[in-house]
Amino acid sequence: MVYNLLMLMSWVACRLPHSWLLAMGKGLGILYYRLIKKQRNLAIRQMRESLKISQEEAEKLVRLSFINMGRNFMEVLYMPALNKENFSKYIEIDHLEIMEQALAEKRGVVVLTGHVGNWEWLSASFTMNDMPVTAIAKPQPNMDYTHALDELRSRINVEIFSRGTSELLSAAKALKKGKILGFLADQDAGPGGAFIEFLGKTASTPMGAAVFAKKFNSPVVPAFIIRQPDGHHKVEIGEILRYEDTGDSDKDLFDLTYKMTKILEKKILDNPTQWLWFQKRWNTKPEQQKIKHHTVKTEVTANDQK
Repeated sequence: MVYNLLMLMSWVACRLPHSWLLAMGKGLGILYYRLIKKQRNLAIRQMRESLKISQEEAEKLVRLSFINMGRNFMEVLYMPALNKENFSKYIEIDHLEIMEQALAEKRGVVVLTGHVGNWEWLSASFTMNDMPVTAIAKPQPNMDYTHALDELRSRINVEIFSRGTSELLSAAKALKKGKILGFLADQDAGPGGAFIEFLGKTASTPMGAAVFAKKFNSPVVPAFIIRQPDGHHKVEIGEILRYEDTGDSDKDLFDLTYKMTKILEKKILDNPTQWLWFQKRWNTKPEQQKIKHHTVKTEVTANDQK
């Protein structure tokens, strides 16, 4: 039922002007801000603690972040209508040559990003330039919604590996084939993460991007998509990062993860209305940390690389 409804909404959205989608998304965001008290209050509290601002200012900024989220939702529904001829009307890409350079190394590319701007359209910005994009995604609580979202992603030629399956092996194969592997690095990583200060508080940070960069000697490219005042998007691609091997792999993985965390943190601080502030980013406390060695199991055969 949910799947059919979302696909019907997508069909309708694809036949509307982009300006209408932005207007409808704004309405949805304001409605969500008013109705979903628990997430609204969590977002306001976490923003106040991180940015050291007043209640009034936090409420204003969080409301804008909900509007951005509503617009994201409408644009995700619109993804089947994106193509090589029209995507440049909505998305500007800064320094695409950096991604081209990284792909040319033929070791795959680890993309560092987060829930900033419309991250689903970030993938489109690369696939519309004939770049192979894959990502590991967490299934949504409602599987109908998950199936619909994965279907919409497939329309822009993004390959998704669902968590809880054989996603690590699939991701390893993707890098071996020279593809882009995207990581949303702003989620709580549980007791096995790297505990790093993030937006003023210590947070368990995913180390997956660093682990894959180490295992496959893949370049790491920071890439974020920022909504502009006119409602369109700008993709900002940063300088290539690399895993530096000093002989202490645990320290080296931590150091690379730290660098990536600070890049992500700055992007959020520069664009506070474009991050999902109600994420349970700081759920895992430092005292819950469990030390473990990070490895990537791979069984990539010759056939996998074809």
